[in-house]
Amino acid sequence: MFRASLIRNDARRSPDEPPPAETPTEKHYTGPMTDALLELDIMAVASGGAGIARFGGRGIFVEGCMPGELVLCRIKEGEKATARGELLEVLRPSPERIRPECPFFGTCGGCDFQYMAYPAQMKAKTVILKDAIARIGGFESPEPEFIPSQPWEYRNRMQFHAIRHFEKDLPDAFCGLKGRKSDKIVPISDCPIADPGIRKLLSSDPEEAKRLLLSPEKDRITVYSRGNLLLSESGPSRGKTELAGKAVVLDAGVFFQSNGAMLERLVADLREIVVKLGERPRNRPMADLYCGVGTFTAFLGEFFPALDLVEENRTSLALARENLAAFKTVNFWPKRAEIWAKTNRLADYGLILADPPRQGLGNLADRLAESGPEVFAYVSCDPSSLARDGKILSRSYRMAELRLYDFYPQTAHIESLALFVRN
Repeated sequence: MFRASLIRNDARRSPDEPPPAETPTEKHYTGPMTDALLELDIMAVASGGAGIARFGGRGIFVEGCMPGELVLCRIKEGEKATARGELLEVLRPSPERIRPECPFFGTCGGCDFQYMAYPAQMKAKTVILKDAIARIGGFESPEPEFIPSQPWEYRNRMQFHAIRHFEKDLPDAFCGLKGRKSDKIVPISDCPIADPGIRKLLSSDPEEAKRLLLSPEKDRITVYSRGNLLLSESGPSRGKTELAGKAVVLDAGVFFQSNGAMLERLVADLREIVVKLGERPRNRPMADLYCGVGTFTAFLGEFFPALDLVEENRTSLALARENLAAFKTVNFWPKRAEIWAKTNRLADYGLILADPPRQGLGNLADRLAESGPEVFAYVSCDPSSLARDGKILSRSYRMAELRLYDFYPQTAHIESLALFVRN
């Protein structure tokens, strides 16, 4: 074993004082990394939430750290260019480090950032998004605008996992959440990021909780709660939620955004963008790709003469038909977006909007770059795939706007809206 403190040995250094330069011993260290004890200066937070430091030319990733902190860690696994460390002690904490709100933090896998004050979370996520675009995308982007959320009790949609075999010390435990980096289910009695309706369900009525959170057929149950609405895959699963003045039909069993307040802000901003487009784009059709239950088109459809909705999940598309019943000229495409794009002239649309899964646009990015519309709105749930797709789109587009919507406070998850305008 070796300790980096023998090389970089000043745990009492002021946060304002720059760290000493790497010594040749550190820079050229080629010995084993596994089980090494290191004192590290954390420089930034990486995508996924781990702190980043450098030692011996390697990037070291340590979970539970903040920029500016000096930490003691044990290296658990290492590769040629990177290594991962287990946090043992924070030797010099950040002034923005706080006590986690939830007693299950660290064992439950739901949250990453509860030890960070909310302004620090905002700063970290902004840096992650900017870094991904610069490092992976390599194209110019505007400074992202951060739209904050209510930090607690924001999450309307959650998935709970059944505990089939009760533990001796927890005889009443019947459901919980996935453990941190583990398939083990952590029994929980409360969740401070959950909507008040879900928190009440977990804590007040065990029999009602079992009815709505357990199913003999499924080991995982999704619930949705907002206002007076409470839906569950094992109970009433379909209902209507009011979103920015509109009633939207949803089902607990299909995807729907988990932060209703942030979703309202996003659709309001999209409406504002569409209004600013001008008459020429709005005189052409609009396409909503990966449309889900049609939420975005429900708020934007009135501006366009015709609408195309593309969604391979037929249950979601059936709900979209209900949500868009008031619109006359709507085409529903039960296909993958890439297949739809091969049979349509993309340049004929005034606006194409896409909300793809984490892996991004795939081959659709090339198709858009070749012959896309004047305006393309990209709702992203992953900065890396946004950066990769943006690099392709930048052949023909410039990113005119970039906004980070904090749909998931206390986590490292990042949702953003990028507006691409054709050159």
